[in-house]
Amino acid sequence: MSFASPFEVATALGLPKPTAEQAAVVAAPIEPALVVAGAGAGKTETMAARVVWLVANGIVTPDQVLGLTFTRKAARQLAERIRLRLRRLAGSGLLDELDPSGERRAAVLTAEPVVLTYHAYAGRLVTEHGLRLPVEPGVRLLTETSSWQLAHRVVSTWTEDLDTDKIPATVTGYLLALAGELGEHLVRPEALREHADRLVAVIENAPKTKRQKDGLPEKLRDIIAAQRLRVNLLPLLEAYQQRKRREAAMDFADQMSLAARLASEHPEVAQGERERYGAVLLDEYQDTGHAQRVLLRSLFGRGEPMPVTSVGDPAQAIYGWRGASAANLPRFTTDFPGPEGRPATRYGLLTSFRNPPEVLTLANAVSGPLRDAGLEVDELRARDGAGPGDVRLALLPDVRQELDWLADSVARQWQEHLDENDTPPTAAVLVRRRADMGAIAAALRERGLPVEVVGLGGLLDEPEVRDLTSALRVLVNPLAGTAAARLLTGSRWRVAAFDLAALWQRARELAGAPSRQSVVDDPLSVLADALPGEHAEQAGLADALDDPGDPAAYSPEGYRRIRRLGGELAALRRRLDQPLSELVADVERTLLLDIESMARPGGVGRAHLDAFADVVSDFAAASPSATLPSLLDYLYTAEHAEDGLEPGEVEVAENRVQILTMHSAKGLEWHIVAVPHVVKDVFPGRRKTSCWLKAVAELPADLRGDAADLPTLRIPRGSDRKEVEVALDLHAEEFEERRLIEERRLLYVALTRSEHSLLVSGHWWGETGEKVKGPSPFLVEIHELFKTAEDPPGEIVTWSGPPTDDEANPLSSEVKTAQWPADPLGRRRQAVVDGAEMVLAALDLRARASARPVEVPEELPEDLAGLVEPPEDEPDYEPPEDEPEPHDDLAGLEEPPEDEWDEPASVIEPVPEPVVEPVAEPLVEPVVGQAVESLVDEEVPPEDEDDLDPEGWSRDVDVLLAERAAAANRREQVTMPGHLSVSQLVELAADPDQLARRLRRPLPFPPNPMARRGTAFHTWLEKRFGASRLLDLDELPGAADDGAAPDTELERLQRAFLASEWADRMPHDVEVPFEAEVDGMSVRGRMDAVFADPDGGWTVVDWKTGAVPDADKLPALSVQLAAYRLAWAALAGAEVQSVRAAFHYVQHDHTLRPTDLLDAEGLRALIRSVPDRTARR
Repeated sequence: MSFASPFEVATALGLPKPTAEQAAVVAAPIEPALVVAGAGAGKTETMAARVVWLVANGIVTPDQVLGLTFTRKAARQLAERIRLRLRRLAGSGLLDELDPSGERRAAVLTAEPVVLTYHAYAGRLVTEHGLRLPVEPGVRLLTETSSWQLAHRVVSTWTEDLDTDKIPATVTGYLLALAGELGEHLVRPEALREHADRLVAVIENAPKTKRQKDGLPEKLRDIIAAQRLRVNLLPLLEAYQQRKRREAAMDFADQMSLAARLASEHPEVAQGERERYGAVLLDEYQDTGHAQRVLLRSLFGRGEPMPVTSVGDPAQAIYGWRGASAANLPRFTTDFPGPEGRPATRYGLLTSFRNPPEVLTLANAVSGPLRDAGLEVDELRARDGAGPGDVRLALLPDVRQELDWLADSVARQWQEHLDENDTPPTAAVLVRRRADMGAIAAALRERGLPVEVVGLGGLLDEPEVRDLTSALRVLVNPLAGTAAARLLTGSRWRVAAFDLAALWQRARELAGAPSRQSVVDDPLSVLADALPGEHAEQAGLADALDDPGDPAAYSPEGYRRIRRLGGELAALRRRLDQPLSELVADVERTLLLDIESMARPGGVGRAHLDAFADVVSDFAAASPSATLPSLLDYLYTAEHAEDGLEPGEVEVAENRVQILTMHSAKGLEWHIVAVPHVVKDVFPGRRKTSCWLKAVAELPADLRGDAADLPTLRIPRGSDRKEVEVALDLHAEEFEERRLIEERRLLYVALTRSEHSLLVSGHWWGETGEKVKGPSPFLVEIHELFKTAEDPPGEIVTWSGPPTDDEANPLSSEVKTAQWPADPLGRRRQAVVDGAEMVLAALDLRARASARPVEVPEELPEDLAGLVEPPEDEPDYEPPEDEPEPHDDLAGLEEPPEDEWDEPASVIEPVPEPVVEPVAEPLVEPVVGQAVESLVDEEVPPEDEDDLDPEGWSRDVDVLLAERAAAANRREQVTMPGHLSVSQLVELAADPDQLARRLRRPLPFPPNPMARRGTAFHTWLEKRFGASRLLDLDELPGAADDGAAPDTELERLQRAFLASEWADRMPHDVEVPFEAEVDGMSVRGRMDAVFADPDGGWTVVDWKTGAVPDADKLPALSVQLAAYRLAWAALAGAEVQSVRAAFHYVQHDHTLRPTDLLDAEGLRALIRSVPDRTARR
């Protein structure tokens, strides 16, 4: 039998020839192989080429290929790349030469490979074979969110003593982590209990030395406490497991451990899988855990060797904290032996197609100590013809100067790229700690850069989201003092210090606390009053808002505002029985947070509230019994657990700078990458609990499945207490060394994300504290490389020397000032003032030229002056003259009630300063024009009528009426968003005014039973085709079917489809999401189905459940198909001419195939027409 070489296959498919390294992997023998693929080395392309080579040479058919990876995104990318190349193979002449019978071509056209995530594959095994364990069929898989909710309900209703002061959210995190560890390492809870009992006995029974004091030292007491708390969690763990069984549910850890048991305990399962699949691809194998290793080794590592190709990079093994075992990759060669039992062959992919040479020089230097310690991975090298990179290093005196340098550098490179390419670059700032995201985002926004903080933890720090969550907390917890104070002192209410102090004093009165007095008559009673009472007996600021007491204790304006806020909160409490998503929306509207968010230019505030609404919706959907307190606990975990809730699958975004953690960045790449804060105790960071000895949620090392690769705790028999301490300290130090190795891998991952520019920086002084930070060992290494290398990989922009021994932190010694009440305009005040002056000037010019001159006031009305004039030094409103100045002891206020959510601090939570967002230049002119047009026809009241109308209400009424009349003949400019859905693109072509109105004021659509029926039909069709993908709101199938059939006709729709030409055709893909850029505008959508045509072309079909449209509507509707056609051509790498598109109107069994679809230039022209398409009000 003759075999086509990898080069011949690539030529036949019209693809670039593989490198020698890639060709060796593609044409490897039909046996297990380990591929060590460096960052950006083209592993996905190589895996796809391997599959095509196996299929082309008749070794396997497409449906005999199994590919496993970690994320749905990676699975989708690998599957699409394989499908595309197999489709090209089917259309090439190579198959005719290799197989004249045509059987291989028929197999390629009718069969597809199976590409799944590791967890999805495990779930399929449990579904098919679970009864062998036994596990009942139909078990529901819990998402991470629903697992958290279920565990939190168990914790919140637990009545036994856990002997801990941790809050429920923290205990929930412990419970889930411990359950995951036990499942991942296949450990019985009894084994954990026995281990803890032995260790505690050894420590407690060790005799003390002569010089040691009686009683155990604190260090040993902490270790014992961690072991006992871990054991105390075991009954809670059993209750969690029972709850899952009662609800017929399992989590991801259950799923993987059950699959591992099936594979290892039931040989017939492994035999069936080996007969089903003839080739297996294992992606990112260094990130697999023990249970996954047992599963895969039991299925495909025993018996006759088969082509199992494992791909990974030991230098990127960064998920040890999540259960991954870096030892799995080198162990693959013995877990999956080749013929005659010899170790599997090892290959390397070491040519980076992503990074420039300068970045690779730096990355190789950082990974050097890993190789010195025995890591089996060679240095990466740049591809032939790789362009130069731009690497810059900086060490600044303090963190603020570092942020200024970083933000200035990113802004400069952003603008340079924009000037050269007419499009902004992709850019990311990668952080080690989530706590640093907010300050970095603020610095970038000050430079006018659009910013996205990736992940829920970052979203919660945005001002409008923080205001919303503060309101939610106040509604359910009257003791949430800092949350209440944030609302009171925020931009809407701006309550002054005097009134806040009076409200705080009222809270003390409601709680039964005595007034402050200098002379203590009865010390015992004072001490008794100082002790916290029962929760129900305490009172907080929220209680005082409900009952503020004597109005004379406040200023008149302050009392009015306090009463209004209290009334709004009271009304919301009466509506707490709403569904969670509706309640959050109600709070947003009632407290006018939606309007407040509009004050942030660019729509970013509204976008943050919408993103938070999605989080709440997902949380509510995960459990019908989701409550507001459980949501707040969930958000607490997301915000405070550094490695807590997963951020989900991250996508590289265009048109904005993304800020995300280094762990989240793995697998992604950006043109500009910044890695700040490479300083001591930040990166590498310092863990509060270095290993399992004090970390409650971690398993003891010798119980883990990879114990052979971990440090071993050795306490010789008969050791005294000192010897026990030394052994425990040594064990902790060994784990700390392992952690630093993983931190070095993390730095390697961060550096290799850069396609061109790389910024690495640090500082000496932090924002607070008197202990100097300074460069971490990582940054010192990089600096030494830059200084000593003959050809340095980059530029040392600045390197500040260390501060002197007697030098204090200049930031902590600063006198921090803030305006109170806060200025709602913040840094935008001058821009608003300038804009107001422009409006007045335009009004003056218009009045002079008008036949009916408009009276332009020399000064703004008093009720508007506060919005456009700089604030005076005095406060917004004065305290009553007969009252003293704001309480002298306010600075020393202690929060009267306990606030279980907040750090012990002052009553006032710092309010983030308003951030200046970039505003497109064209926005200024329309605003002025609208103001002029709305006032030009104003009927000015005569001078002699002023006495009859001292407040000027007649003038205001005339202005409003004139504006209403002018609006009938006026068009209003609307700022386009950064992206459009395909439905909005259709609306742009059909009715641009309507689209503009929707963009100007988005409103929910009223319930539409016909649209719901369209969605139901699409769901039925999706299940019929065997697809299941998540949809965005604007992608809901059937949502655009205005004339969809009524509810009673679903069965008729189904029958009509089954009788149509499409019923017997199997789609190549269904529910295909896409995002394409058209003339700088991001267009998003989802294709219903894509069919492969016999001539090698494609047909994209959109199912319609409504009526066939009139001919005059077809051009606009066809824009949808035009977008789909171009998107699929790009995804499939096909010529646009080879892609057809059609609507199929199901209830009429009519397929409509427009012939004059817009091409790319036509869609660009449509987008460009937006500035000329303004909306009538």
